Amino acid sequence: MININIVCVGKLKENFWKEAEQEYLKRLSRFCNLKIIEIEESNQIQIEKALEIEGKDILSQIKGKTYLLAIKGKELSSEDFAKEIENSKLESSQLTFVIGSSNGVSQEVQKNLPNKISFGKVTYPHNLARVILLEQIYRAFMINTGSKYHK
Repeated sequence: MININIVCVGKLKENFWKEAEQEYLKRLSRFCNLKIIEIEESNQIQIEKALEIEGKDILSQIKGKTYLLAIKGKELSSEDFAKEIENSKLESSQLTFVIGSSNGVSQEVQKNLPNKISFGKVTYPHNLARVILLEQIYRAFMINTGSKYHK
């Protein structure tokens, strides 16, 4: 069973985001071991310094093949995303997805994580991006197992 880590800056505060996350974690438990790693948002006033601090924490959590969620990343259909996950399972037993802060990620993180994916050209709040990522991971497993979930 593949291990998937989602490294994200910040915590979910509202209950409806937490409930959505828990639902997808429950659904995904039959396909993978999924762990959410929350990086504390830096309280630095200077954005670059905050990103640098967060970036070091992000990079310390990287395991296996890693994807950075980025608005300028490669846009994938759900089917292509499912293929990415399936192919990643052949390369490594670890897969990591990174969601930066509302200010993005440091240059160091961008440089060290060349695999960038996007869920479209629009910007999502980070809490919603996290739930969308979980849903797309679940959808990918459903596609890869031939389930009717994906239409």
